Amino acid sequence: MINMDILEVRDLSVNVEDKLILKNITFSLKEGVSHILFGPNGSGKTTLISTLMGLPGYEVVSGKIFFMGEDITQKGVDERAKLGLVVSFQNPPEITGVRLGDLLKLCLGKASTDEFTEEEQKQIEAFKLTSFLNRETNVGFSGGERKRSEILQLIFLKPKLMLLDEPDSGVDVESLRLIASEIQHYVEATGSSALIITHKGDIMEHVKAGYGCILLQGQFHCFTEPMGIYEDIKKLGYEGCVACRMRTREGWQSEQ
Repeated sequence: MINMDILEVRDLSVNVEDKLILKNITFSLKEGVSHILFGPNGSGKTTLISTLMGLPGYEVVSGKIFFMGEDITQKGVDERAKLGLVVSFQNPPEITGVRLGDLLKLCLGKASTDEFTEEEQKQIEAFKLTSFLNRETNVGFSGGERKRSEILQLIFLKPKLMLLDEPDSGVDVESLRLIASEIQHYVEATGSSALIITHKGDIMEHVKAGYGCILLQGQFHCFTEPMGIYEDIKKLGYEGCVACRMRTREGWQSEQ
């Protein structure tokens, strides 16, 4: 089976506060596949997914973004969300005055007076959030509880592409396993895709990622099998991994 591209980025350059963060980036993401994005702090990973989502403060200097074949470069956040793009943040905010149960119903397109279906209740229970439904969203939640809450909200939105900014950051082993397993189940069950930013390899024990890549100094490198990239990063560092793989590729090309 050949997976089609769900997202295509062509020669994308992005400014943040008059500073060029991303430089002529070109890549594509496959439909029905999870992708892992590695990179050191400050390399532009959060800038990339914020730009893909159309968040304010990220100026596209040049290039194009295509989602499911449609040019979304100039579309707003709400338009992109309606098409099936969603994003999670490293630090989900507290939302005072809004109960988690009501927010989840909003994600599902329900009225606050509507009941959850049996299937929806099972999903909430799978995320171990049943007892949190009457609490204000993320108020007093632990790091793992916040991440479980946010990922459940995204899944209830039924996205075609999830942009996940370090879903494994600040969570314990049990929450990581739960979150990653539910992401994998959603991708498999719906044929949707995910772009997962991470500094760790643990999440790949539960997410069957098809591709991985490194974002370094505002540019993409090493679009290939993710676990191999991660092992090279641990041994060589980001720059060493990129240099090693570039030498390997150049050597292979010279032999052809």
